Amino acid sequence: MSIEKSLQQIYQRLFEHYGPQYWWPAEKPFEVIVGAILTQSTAWANVQKAIENLREADALKPDTLQQMPTSVLAQLIRPSGYYNMKARKLKAFVTWLKEIYNNSLEEMLATDIPHLRNELLSIYGIGQETADSIILYAACKPVFVIDAYTHRIMDRLGLNPDKGNYTSLQSIFIGNLPPDAQLFNEYHALFVRHGKETCKKSPLCQHCCLIDLCHLQSSVTLRYT
Repeated sequence: MSIEKSLQQIYQRLFEHYGPQYWWPAEKPFEVIVGAILTQSTAWANVQKAIENLREADALKPDTLQQMPTSVLAQLIRPSGYYNMKARKLKAFVTWLKEIYNNSLEEMLATDIPHLRNELLSIYGIGQETADSIILYAACKPVFVIDAYTHRIMDRLGLNPDKGNYTSLQSIFIGNLPPDAQLFNEYHALFVRHGKETCKKSPLCQHCCLIDLCHLQSSVTLRYT
């Protein structure tokens, strides 16, 4: 089976099993961006608490964060963990937004993918996964987000030959699926759901809708027969 057909089959199985995921779990583009930065190395539930703190302080606006002392911002986002570092990352982003786009999110999000991605990667604290999350979920542009769940699932399916390489794995999706932001959004969200609930570090293979496609199948068959 071709990689293209394999990716289509995986998506269809996951979608039929879990249904639509309605991602990203945020209200506005700027909140998506803040969430993408805060979710580094923490659970989304913790990010939600930090974002709620920012919302209650009326601080979910670029100009407010620019004026806010870093120490105050750090305390507001404390539930997200690594709060001092993440406060500096948020400050770096909003400073860049003002310097380059005069605080215009609309102009920033309208920038073409390669240029916007390079710009985002130049900002302190924004790596490939965070940059791509911003492009996909805030700008609604077709770039595939690669995270730990994607690596784990694709490893087990035998579709991640260059393990650990972000660009290589991303190119498998971008090169074999239509450039559709909605598709990439749903596919990534389904990987997150599957990775959290079934394809964990210690996988629950007996409940897996992809088990017959998985390289762990032989050991699972021995275990459960």
